[in-house]
Amino acid sequence: MDFSDLRRDFGKYTFNPENAPEQPDLLFTEWLSKAKEAKIDEFNAMVLSTVNQKGFPSSRIVLLKDFKKGLPLFFTNYESKKGTELKENPNASLLFFWKELERQVRIEGEVKKISYDKSNAYFKSRPTESQWSAIASPQSRVINHLSEISNSIQKLQNSQHTHECPLYWGGYQLIPTYFEFWQGGIHRLHHRLCYTLEHKKWVKEQLAP
Repeated sequence: MDFSDLRRDFGKYTFNPENAPEQPDLLFTEWLSKAKEAKIDEFNAMVLSTVNQKGFPSSRIVLLKDFKKGLPLFFTNYESKKGTELKENPNASLLFFWKELERQVRIEGEVKKISYDKSNAYFKSRPTESQWSAIASPQSRVINHLSEISNSIQKLQNSQHTHECPLYWGGYQLIPTYFEFWQGGIHRLHHRLCYTLEHKKWVKEQLAP
């Protein structure tokens, strides 16, 4: 299949990098709020990219659950493929793409687990069915049939116990060292603005499209 003739121009929205704040978390919060206001479906969805110890990358969609103090937070099974790779190599990349706003943001840095108490507090705030799924699923492992998980969930449901967050499930915070903001421009003259953390200070620079 040939897609070489498929293209679209951008430039529907304006962005002046020279007016951007000195702190990248302020700009990200502004753009995230705009995506929410635009009623973009799953506006907090992001591509999480990890690299294993052999140097092979992998990516998947996860949901941003918080951004307090400029630290992106997401939750997963620590024993999943992504959890294993983050244990081997804690460096990761997050990518947000809001096509309706012709914007994307990339955030790079190192991830760290949050405390069990914080993970458990979030775990208990989830719907009961989601709690059961998190407990029952050996995420990323080979199974013979999905009914194995369904049967485990049924046992949890029948037990009628209040379940705590399992030790193999919880949250990660990414400690950013790099932000890049992309705003689509007309005739492929896109705006690219990056922030790099150097000696505990953010250095702001524009990049060629």
